[in-house]
Amino acid sequence: MNETTKRTVLVSGSTSGIGEAIATAFARDGATVVVNGRDQERTEAAAGRIRSATGHDGLLPVAADLGTAEGARTVFDAVPEVDVLVNNLGIFGATPFMEITDEEWHHYFEVNVLSGVRLARHYIPGMVRRGWGRVIFISSESSLMIPTEMVHYGMTKTAQISVSRGLAQTVAGSGVTVNTVLPGPTLTPGVETFIADRVGADLPFAEAEARFIAEERPTSLLRRLIRPEEVAGLVHYVGSDASSATTGATLRVDGGLIPMIIP
Repeated sequence: MNETTKRTVLVSGSTSGIGEAIATAFARDGATVVVNGRDQERTEAAAGRIRSATGHDGLLPVAADLGTAEGARTVFDAVPEVDVLVNNLGIFGATPFMEITDEEWHHYFEVNVLSGVRLARHYIPGMVRRGWGRVIFISSESSLMIPTEMVHYGMTKTAQISVSRGLAQTVAGSGVTVNTVLPGPTLTPGVETFIADRVGADLPFAEAEARFIAEERPTSLLRRLIRPEEVAGLVHYVGSDASSATTGATLRVDGGLIPMIIP
C-alpha cells in the first residue's frame, strides 16, 4: 500500500460540478474520499457515481451544511482527521449591489469563507503533528476581476486568497502546504443556469456558452467554458506529494481569462 492509499481527502461541496470531479480524481488514487453535501440523498448519490466511475470503494458520504458551525461539527465527528482538505464549497448568484442585503452578505461570507476557515482550523493541527498535509481553497477568477453583477461573491473569493496565504505562513516549515486554485468560468449545473439567466434560456446551450464568453468574459483565451475535470487536474496535483515546494501560491486554471502575468 502506497502513501496515497492511506490518506483521507475531504472535498467540501462535492455532490456535483468541480467538487465531484475533484473527489473523483482523488478516488482514482485509492485514497479514502469524504464526499460532502447538505442533502443526504444527493451526497450518497454522488458517492455512488464516483464509486462507479473509479471502481473504488473508499467513499465516505457525509451530509452536513458546512456554512454553519453545527454542520462543521457533524463533519468533525464523522471524520476526525484528514490529510488533504479541499475547500470547494461555494455559492454564487447575480444581484445588483444596491439590492444585496446585510443578511445576504453574511450568508455568502459564512458559506464561501468561514466554511473553509472552520475546516482548516480543525484539521491543520493534525496535519502539522504528522508532518504532512495539503489544504486547498477553490477560489475563482472573480477574486481578481470582481464581477459587477455579483460583488458579494467576488469579495468572498478574494478573502479566500488572503486566508490561504496567511495559513501558509502560519504552518511554514511544517510539511503542510496551503494554496489557492483559481478556476475560470466552468461548466457546472449552477453555471449552466446562470448563463441561461444572463443570455437567454431559449438559446441552444452551445450558442449561449459562446455568447456568454464573448460578451461577459471576453478576455478568455480558451474561448469556452472550462470543464470540471480540467480544474480537478490542477487540484489533484496540488494535493499530491509532487507539489511539496508549492505553498502560499495562487494558481490559475482560468483559461487565460485573467489578463495579467501573475495573479
